Amino acid sequence: MVTSSRFEPLSRRELAVLVRELLLCGHLIDRSGMPHLIGAFGREGMTEVAIEEWMAASPVYTKRMQRALDFEGDGVDTLFKGMQIEIGAPPQFMDFRYSVTDHDHGEFWLDHCGALMDVEPMGDEYVTAMCHDVEDPTFDATALATNPRAQVRPVHRPPRRPADRHPHCAWQVTIDANNKPQPFPPRARTLAASAAGTVQLTPIDESEEGQGSYSGPLLADVRFEDFSHSALIRIAEEVCIQQHLLALGFLMAVRVRCDENQSLEIARKQLTGIAGLTSERIRDAMGLASDTDGLATVLALHPVLNPRQYVDAEILGGDRMRIRLGRGSGVDTDGGWPSWVTAEHLEPLVALVRGVNPAFDLRIVEDLPDSLVTEVVLGEVPAKEASEVALTRFSTGAGFAFSDRGMSLPLTVV
Repeated sequence: MVTSSRFEPLSRRELAVLVRELLLCGHLIDRSGMPHLIGAFGREGMTEVAIEEWMAASPVYTKRMQRALDFEGDGVDTLFKGMQIEIGAPPQFMDFRYSVTDHDHGEFWLDHCGALMDVEPMGDEYVTAMCHDVEDPTFDATALATNPRAQVRPVHRPPRRPADRHPHCAWQVTIDANNKPQPFPPRARTLAASAAGTVQLTPIDESEEGQGSYSGPLLADVRFEDFSHSALIRIAEEVCIQQHLLALGFLMAVRVRCDENQSLEIARKQLTGIAGLTSERIRDAMGLASDTDGLATVLALHPVLNPRQYVDAEILGGDRMRIRLGRGSGVDTDGGWPSWVTAEHLEPLVALVRGVNPAFDLRIVEDLPDSLVTEVVLGEVPAKEASEVALTRFSTGAGFAFSDRGMSLPLTVV
Protein backbone atom coordinates (compact mmCIF):
# COMPACT_ATOMS: atom_id res chain seq x y z
CA MET A 1 0.00 0.00 0.00
CA VAL A 2 1.39 3.43 -1.00
CA THR A 3 1.78 5.67 2.03
CA SER A 4 2.63 9.07 0.51
CA SER A 5 0.01 11.69 1.32
CA ARG A 6 -2.69 12.61 -1.18
CA PHE A 7 -2.41 16.14 0.17
CA GLU A 8 1.19 16.56 -1.06
CA PRO A 9 0.31 18.35 -4.36
CA LEU A 10 -1.51 21.20 -2.57
CA SER A 11 0.16 24.51 -1.81
CA ARG A 12 0.37 25.88 1.73
CA ARG A 13 -2.50 28.26 1.00
CA GLU A 14 -4.65 25.45 -0.38
CA LEU A 15 -3.83 23.21 2.57
CA ALA A 16 -4.80 25.95 5.02
CA VAL A 17 -8.18 26.23 3.28
CA LEU A 18 -8.61 22.46 3.32
CA VAL A 19 -7.75 22.12 7.01
CA ARG A 20 -10.47 24.58 7.99
CA GLU A 21 -12.96 22.69 5.83
CA LEU A 22 -11.97 19.35 7.36
CA LEU A 23 -12.39 20.71 10.87
CA LEU A 24 -15.85 22.10 10.12
CA CYS A 25 -17.05 19.02 8.24
CA GLY A 26 -15.78 16.83 11.08
CA HIS A 27 -17.95 18.83 13.45
CA LEU A 28 -20.96 18.33 11.19
CA ILE A 29 -20.69 14.54 11.46
CA ASP A 30 -23.05 14.80 14.43
CA ARG A 31 -25.56 16.88 12.47
CA SER A 32 -25.59 14.01 10.00
CA GLY A 33 -26.02 11.29 12.60
CA MET A 34 -28.25 12.80 15.26
CA PRO A 35 -31.57 12.89 13.32
CA HIS A 36 -31.36 9.14 12.76
CA LEU A 37 -30.56 8.54 16.44
CA ILE A 38 -33.58 10.57 17.49
CA GLY A 39 -35.73 8.46 15.20
CA ALA A 40 -34.31 5.22 16.60
CA PHE A 41 -33.76 5.99 20.29
CA GLY A 42 -35.43 9.35 21.05
CA ARG A 43 -33.80 12.49 22.42
CA GLU A 44 -32.38 10.74 25.50
CA GLY A 45 -30.81 7.96 23.44
CA MET A 46 -29.35 10.51 21.02
CA THR A 47 -27.82 12.39 23.95
CA GLU A 48 -26.28 9.23 25.39
CA VAL A 49 -24.70 8.29 22.05
CA ALA A 50 -23.28 11.79 21.65
CA ILE A 51 -21.68 11.61 25.09
CA GLU A 52 -20.24 8.16 24.52
CA GLU A 53 -18.84 8.81 21.03
CA TRP A 54 -17.05 12.05 22.00
CA MET A 55 -15.71 10.56 25.25
CA ALA A 56 -14.32 7.64 23.24
CA ALA A 57 -12.70 9.72 20.49
CA SER A 58 -11.62 13.08 21.91
CA PRO A 59 -9.00 11.92 24.45
CA VAL A 60 -7.35 9.86 21.72
CA TYR A 61 -7.22 12.43 18.96
CA THR A 62 -6.32 15.25 21.39
CA LYS A 63 -3.19 13.41 22.49
CA ARG A 64 -2.34 12.56 18.86
CA MET A 65 -2.42 16.23 17.83
CA GLN A 66 -0.33 17.29 20.84
CA ARG A 67 2.36 14.83 19.85
CA ALA A 68 2.16 15.65 16.14
CA LEU A 69 2.67 19.39 16.68
CA ASP A 70 5.02 19.10 19.66
CA PHE A 71 2.96 20.91 22.28
CA GLU A 72 2.52 18.22 24.91
CA GLY A 73 2.20 19.58 28.42
CA ASP A 74 -0.04 19.47 31.48
CA GLY A 75 -1.26 23.07 31.71
CA VAL A 76 -4.26 25.09 30.63
CA ASP A 77 -2.45 26.54 27.59
CA THR A 78 -1.82 23.01 26.25
CA LEU A 79 -5.49 22.14 26.72
CA PHE A 80 -6.56 25.26 24.81
CA LYS A 81 -4.12 24.65 21.96
CA GLY A 82 -5.64 21.20 21.46
CA MET A 83 -9.14 22.64 21.39
CA GLN A 84 -8.12 25.00 18.59
CA ILE A 85 -7.26 22.14 16.23
CA GLU A 86 -10.04 19.64 16.73
CA ILE A 87 -13.36 18.84 15.12
CA GLY A 88 -15.24 19.59 18.33
CA ALA A 89 -14.33 23.27 17.98
CA PRO A 90 -13.88 24.24 14.31
CA PRO A 91 -12.59 27.82 13.99
CA GLN A 92 -15.10 30.66 13.67
CA PHE A 93 -18.15 28.37 13.43
CA MET A 94 -17.45 27.48 17.07
CA ASP A 95 -15.75 30.76 17.96
CA PHE A 96 -13.85 29.84 21.10
CA ARG A 97 -12.04 32.70 22.86
CA TYR A 98 -9.45 31.99 25.55
CA SER A 99 -7.90 33.62 28.61
CA VAL A 100 -5.00 32.10 30.58
CA THR A 101 -4.40 33.20 34.16
CA ASP A 102 -1.60 30.78 34.92
CA HIS A 103 -0.58 27.15 34.39
CA ASP A 104 -3.58 25.89 36.36
CA HIS A 105 -6.32 28.42 35.62
CA GLY A 106 -8.02 29.76 32.54
CA GLU A 107 -11.32 30.54 30.91
CA PHE A 108 -12.91 30.13 27.50
CA TRP A 109 -16.11 31.45 26.03
CA LEU A 110 -17.92 31.24 22.72
CA ASP A 111 -18.52 34.50 20.90
CA HIS A 112 -20.46 32.44 18.38
CA CYS A 113 -21.66 28.85 18.75
CA GLY A 114 -22.83 27.39 15.46
CA ALA A 115 -24.03 24.28 17.26
CA LEU A 116 -26.29 26.43 19.45
CA MET A 117 -27.67 28.17 16.37
CA ASP A 118 -28.57 24.75 14.98
CA VAL A 119 -30.21 23.46 18.15
CA GLU A 120 -31.94 26.53 19.65
CA PRO A 121 -34.88 26.34 17.21
CA MET A 122 -35.56 22.81 18.49
CA GLY A 123 -36.33 24.08 22.00
CA ASP A 124 -34.82 24.23 25.48
CA GLU A 125 -34.84 20.47 26.03
CA TYR A 126 -32.47 19.91 23.11
CA VAL A 127 -30.33 22.90 24.11
CA THR A 128 -30.01 21.53 27.65
CA ALA A 129 -29.15 18.09 26.30
CA MET A 130 -26.28 19.57 24.26
CA CYS A 131 -25.00 22.31 26.55
CA HIS A 132 -25.41 20.46 29.87
CA ASP A 133 -25.76 16.70 29.45
CA VAL A 134 -23.23 16.32 26.63
CA GLU A 135 -20.75 19.09 27.42
CA ASP A 136 -20.16 18.29 31.11
CA PRO A 137 -18.62 14.82 30.63
CA THR A 138 -17.10 15.44 27.19
CA PHE A 139 -15.24 18.64 28.08
CA ASP A 140 -13.64 16.77 30.99
CA ALA A 141 -12.83 13.82 28.72
CA THR A 142 -11.03 16.16 26.32
CA ALA A 143 -9.22 17.83 29.23
CA LEU A 144 -7.91 14.56 30.68
CA ALA A 145 -5.68 14.07 27.62
CA THR A 146 -3.76 17.11 28.92
CA ASN A 147 -4.18 16.64 32.66
CA PRO A 148 -6.49 14.13 34.37
CA ARG A 149 -6.92 16.60 37.26
CA ALA A 150 -8.30 19.33 34.99
CA GLN A 151 -11.92 20.30 35.50
CA VAL A 152 -14.04 22.32 33.08
CA ARG A 153 -16.98 24.03 34.78
CA PRO A 154 -19.61 26.46 33.45
CA VAL A 155 -19.79 30.12 34.36
CA HIS A 156 -22.99 30.39 32.34
CA ARG A 157 -24.47 28.44 29.42
CA PRO A 158 -27.66 28.05 27.41
CA PRO A 159 -30.61 27.96 27.40
CA ARG A 160 -29.93 31.67 27.07
CA ARG A 161 -31.61 34.04 29.49
CA PRO A 162 -32.16 36.63 28.14
CA ALA A 163 -32.63 35.08 24.69
CA ASP A 164 -29.83 37.18 23.13
CA ARG A 165 -27.27 36.61 25.90
CA HIS A 166 -23.71 37.02 24.72
CA PRO A 167 -21.23 35.39 24.78
CA HIS A 168 -23.22 32.26 24.17
CA CYS A 169 -21.50 30.46 27.03
CA ALA A 170 -18.47 30.77 29.32
CA TRP A 171 -16.39 28.15 31.16
CA GLN A 172 -13.62 28.00 33.76
CA VAL A 173 -10.77 25.49 33.69
CA THR A 174 -9.03 24.56 36.94
CA ILE A 175 -6.18 22.14 37.52
CA ASP A 176 -5.79 21.17 41.17
CA ALA A 177 -3.77 18.41 42.77
CA ASN A 178 -6.76 17.82 45.06
CA ASN A 179 -9.10 17.14 42.13
CA LYS A 180 -9.95 13.51 41.66
CA PRO A 181 -8.16 12.37 38.46
CA GLN A 182 -10.46 11.63 35.53
CA PRO A 183 -10.25 7.97 34.44
CA PHE A 184 -9.49 7.23 30.80
CA PRO A 185 -12.83 6.05 29.34
CA PRO A 186 -12.82 2.31 28.48
CA ARG A 187 -13.90 2.91 24.88
CA ALA A 188 -11.18 5.53 24.51
CA ARG A 189 -8.70 2.82 25.49
CA THR A 190 -10.15 0.62 22.76
CA LEU A 191 -9.81 3.39 20.17
CA ALA A 192 -6.32 4.30 21.38
CA ALA A 193 -5.25 0.75 20.51
CA SER A 194 -7.07 0.71 17.16
CA ALA A 195 -5.47 1.16 13.76
CA ALA A 196 -6.83 4.73 13.70
CA GLY A 197 -5.39 5.44 17.12
CA THR A 198 -1.93 4.10 16.30
CA VAL A 199 -1.44 4.89 12.59
CA GLN A 200 1.83 6.65 11.73
CA LEU A 201 1.28 9.69 9.52
CA THR A 202 3.44 12.03 7.42
CA PRO A 203 6.42 13.34 9.41
CA ILE A 204 6.98 17.09 9.65
CA ASP A 205 10.11 18.44 7.98
CA GLU A 206 11.51 21.02 10.40
CA SER A 207 13.75 22.50 7.68
CA GLU A 208 10.80 23.79 5.64
CA GLU A 209 9.67 27.39 5.56
CA GLY A 210 6.87 28.06 8.02
CA GLN A 211 5.86 26.86 11.44
CA GLY A 212 6.65 23.19 12.03
CA SER A 213 5.01 22.91 15.44
CA TYR A 214 2.75 24.72 17.91
CA SER A 215 5.34 24.66 20.68
CA GLY A 216 5.34 28.44 21.07
CA PRO A 217 2.77 30.57 22.89
CA LEU A 218 -0.97 29.96 22.75
CA LEU A 219 -2.44 32.22 20.05
CA ALA A 220 -5.84 33.90 20.04
CA ASP A 221 -6.48 32.27 16.65
CA VAL A 222 -4.50 29.62 14.81
CA ARG A 223 -3.49 30.91 11.37
CA PHE A 224 -3.00 27.72 9.41
CA GLU A 225 -1.29 29.70 6.63
CA ASP A 226 1.66 30.17 9.01
CA PHE A 227 2.43 26.44 9.22
CA SER A 228 4.90 24.73 6.91
CA HIS A 229 3.81 22.56 4.01
CA SER A 230 4.56 19.26 5.74
CA ALA A 231 3.01 20.47 9.03
CA LEU A 232 -0.21 21.30 7.19
CA ILE A 233 -0.21 17.88 5.53
CA ARG A 234 0.17 16.28 8.95
CA ILE A 235 -2.58 18.45 10.45
CA ALA A 236 -4.94 17.56 7.59
CA GLU A 237 -4.19 13.86 8.04
CA GLU A 238 -4.72 14.07 11.80
CA VAL A 239 -8.05 15.84 11.33
CA CYS A 240 -9.15 13.05 9.00
CA ILE A 241 -8.20 10.55 11.70
CA GLN A 242 -10.24 12.58 14.18
CA GLN A 243 -13.25 12.07 11.94
CA HIS A 244 -12.64 8.33 11.62
CA LEU A 245 -12.24 8.00 15.39
CA LEU A 246 -15.48 9.87 16.01
CA ALA A 247 -17.30 7.66 13.50
CA LEU A 248 -15.93 4.56 15.22
CA GLY A 249 -17.01 5.92 18.60
CA PHE A 250 -20.46 6.58 17.14
CA LEU A 251 -20.78 3.01 15.88
CA MET A 252 -19.58 1.58 19.20
CA ALA A 253 -22.24 3.57 21.05
CA VAL A 254 -25.00 2.60 18.62
CA ARG A 255 -24.11 -1.10 18.67
CA VAL A 256 -24.98 -1.51 22.35
CA ARG A 257 -28.49 -0.19 21.65
CA CYS A 258 -29.62 -2.33 18.71
CA ASP A 259 -28.65 -5.28 16.54
CA GLU A 260 -25.86 -5.23 13.97
CA ASN A 261 -28.11 -4.65 10.96
CA GLN A 262 -29.77 -1.60 12.49
CA SER A 263 -26.42 -0.31 13.78
CA LEU A 264 -24.91 -0.37 10.30
CA GLU A 265 -28.06 1.13 8.80
CA ILE A 266 -27.83 4.12 11.15
CA ALA A 267 -24.07 4.39 10.61
CA ARG A 268 -24.46 4.38 6.81
CA LYS A 269 -27.07 7.13 7.02
CA GLN A 270 -24.64 9.21 9.06
CA LEU A 271 -21.89 8.57 6.52
CA THR A 272 -24.14 9.31 3.54
CA GLY A 273 -25.15 12.69 4.91
CA ILE A 274 -21.69 13.92 5.83
CA ALA A 275 -20.00 12.44 2.74
CA GLY A 276 -22.24 14.37 0.36
CA LEU A 277 -22.06 17.69 2.19
CA THR A 278 -18.28 17.44 2.63
CA SER A 279 -17.79 16.87 -1.10
CA GLU A 280 -19.81 19.96 -1.87
CA ARG A 281 -17.89 22.13 0.59
CA ILE A 282 -14.49 20.89 -0.59
CA ARG A 283 -15.47 21.49 -4.24
CA ASP A 284 -16.52 25.06 -3.48
CA ALA A 285 -13.67 25.88 -1.10
CA MET A 286 -11.04 24.70 -3.58
CA GLY A 287 -12.73 26.40 -6.54
CA LEU A 288 -13.25 23.16 -8.47
CA ALA A 289 -15.49 22.47 -11.42
CA SER A 290 -18.41 20.04 -11.24
CA ASP A 291 -16.80 17.71 -13.78
CA THR A 292 -14.71 14.56 -13.54
CA ASP A 293 -11.52 16.56 -12.99
CA GLY A 294 -13.14 18.31 -10.06
CA LEU A 295 -14.44 15.00 -8.78
CA ALA A 296 -10.98 13.44 -8.98
CA THR A 297 -9.58 16.22 -6.78
CA VAL A 298 -12.43 15.99 -4.28
CA LEU A 299 -11.95 12.22 -4.05
CA ALA A 300 -8.25 12.73 -3.39
CA LEU A 301 -8.98 15.18 -0.56
CA HIS A 302 -12.11 13.70 0.99
CA PRO A 303 -11.73 12.60 4.64
CA VAL A 304 -13.69 9.37 4.07
CA LEU A 305 -10.83 8.23 1.79
CA ASN A 306 -7.96 9.70 3.82
CA PRO A 307 -5.33 9.53 5.10
CA ARG A 308 -3.67 7.16 2.67
CA GLN A 309 -1.77 5.44 5.48
CA TYR A 310 -5.13 4.34 6.94
CA VAL A 311 -7.48 4.01 3.93
CA ASP A 312 -6.71 1.98 0.80
CA ALA A 313 -8.53 3.89 -1.93
CA GLU A 314 -7.52 4.64 -5.51
CA ILE A 315 -8.93 6.96 -8.13
CA LEU A 316 -8.27 5.24 -11.44
CA GLY A 317 -8.14 7.43 -14.53
CA GLY A 318 -8.21 6.65 -18.24
CA ASP A 319 -11.23 6.86 -20.48
CA ARG A 320 -13.53 6.22 -17.52
CA MET A 321 -13.08 7.24 -13.90
CA ARG A 322 -13.19 4.39 -11.42
CA ILE A 323 -12.97 4.31 -7.63
CA ARG A 324 -11.31 1.32 -6.00
CA LEU A 325 -11.79 0.60 -2.30
CA GLY A 326 -9.27 -1.89 -0.98
CA ARG A 327 -10.35 -4.21 1.81
CA GLY A 328 -7.15 -4.80 3.74
CA SER A 329 -6.15 -1.45 5.26
CA GLY A 330 -6.35 -0.12 8.80
CA VAL A 331 -9.84 1.27 8.35
CA ASP A 332 -11.04 -2.21 7.39
CA THR A 333 -9.37 -3.69 10.46
CA ASP A 334 -11.26 -1.15 12.55
CA GLY A 335 -14.51 -1.63 10.63
CA GLY A 336 -14.68 2.08 9.82
CA TRP A 337 -16.27 4.31 7.19
CA PRO A 338 -15.23 2.78 3.80
CA SER A 339 -15.95 -0.73 5.07
CA TRP A 340 -19.61 0.29 5.39
CA VAL A 341 -19.72 0.81 1.59
CA THR A 342 -20.58 -2.45 -0.13
CA ALA A 343 -21.96 -3.56 -3.48
CA GLU A 344 -25.38 -3.70 -1.82
CA HIS A 345 -24.93 -0.34 -0.09
CA LEU A 346 -23.31 2.22 -2.37
CA GLU A 347 -25.39 5.08 -0.94
CA PRO A 348 -22.54 6.84 0.93
CA LEU A 349 -20.22 6.74 -2.08
CA VAL A 350 -22.99 7.85 -4.43
CA ALA A 351 -23.72 10.81 -2.14
CA LEU A 352 -20.01 11.62 -2.11
CA VAL A 353 -19.74 11.88 -5.91
CA ARG A 354 -23.08 13.69 -6.20
CA GLY A 355 -21.79 16.33 -3.80
CA VAL A 356 -19.62 17.40 -6.73
CA ASN A 357 -22.30 16.97 -9.40
CA PRO A 358 -25.83 15.66 -8.73
CA ALA A 359 -25.85 14.07 -12.19
CA PHE A 360 -23.02 11.67 -11.25
CA ASP A 361 -23.81 8.06 -10.43
CA LEU A 362 -21.87 4.85 -9.84
CA ARG A 363 -22.04 1.37 -11.29
CA ILE A 364 -20.24 -1.68 -9.94
CA VAL A 365 -17.32 -2.90 -12.02
CA GLU A 366 -15.91 -5.52 -9.68
CA ASP A 367 -16.78 -6.84 -6.23
CA LEU A 368 -14.02 -9.08 -4.85
CA PRO A 369 -13.00 -10.06 -1.31
CA ASP A 370 -10.03 -7.70 -1.48
CA SER A 371 -11.60 -4.75 -3.34
CA LEU A 372 -14.71 -3.02 -4.59
CA VAL A 373 -14.40 -1.11 -7.87
CA THR A 374 -17.05 1.29 -9.13
CA GLU A 375 -17.22 3.43 -12.24
CA VAL A 376 -18.43 7.01 -12.31
CA VAL A 377 -21.17 7.60 -14.88
CA LEU A 378 -22.92 10.82 -15.85
CA GLY A 379 -26.70 10.76 -15.94
CA GLU A 380 -28.84 12.89 -18.21
CA VAL A 381 -30.56 14.76 -15.37
CA PRO A 382 -29.44 15.68 -11.82
CA ALA A 383 -30.58 13.26 -9.15
CA LYS A 384 -32.69 14.39 -6.22
CA GLU A 385 -30.58 15.09 -3.16
CA ALA A 386 -30.40 12.17 -0.74
CA SER A 387 -32.56 12.70 2.33
CA GLU A 388 -29.52 12.07 4.54
CA VAL A 389 -27.66 14.96 2.92
CA ALA A 390 -30.73 17.19 3.15
CA LEU A 391 -30.97 16.49 6.89
CA THR A 392 -27.29 17.37 7.37
CA ARG A 393 -27.86 20.60 5.44
CA PHE A 394 -30.18 21.65 8.28
CA SER A 395 -27.04 22.85 10.07
CA THR A 396 -25.98 26.46 9.61
CA GLY A 397 -22.51 24.97 9.10
CA ALA A 398 -23.56 23.73 5.66
CA GLY A 399 -23.32 27.24 4.23
CA PHE A 400 -20.84 28.73 6.70
CA ALA A 401 -18.14 30.99 5.22
CA PHE A 402 -14.75 31.50 6.86
CA SER A 403 -13.18 34.96 7.04
CA ASP A 404 -9.56 36.10 7.16
CA ARG A 405 -8.90 37.45 10.65
CA GLY A 406 -5.33 38.53 9.91
CA MET A 407 -2.48 38.22 12.37
CA SER A 408 -3.11 36.54 15.70
CA LEU A 409 -1.78 37.76 19.04
CA PRO A 410 -0.22 35.46 21.63
CA LEU A 411 -2.20 34.82 24.81
CA THR A 412 0.70 33.36 26.78
CA VAL A 413 4.28 34.49 27.15
CA VAL A 414 7.02 32.31 25.64
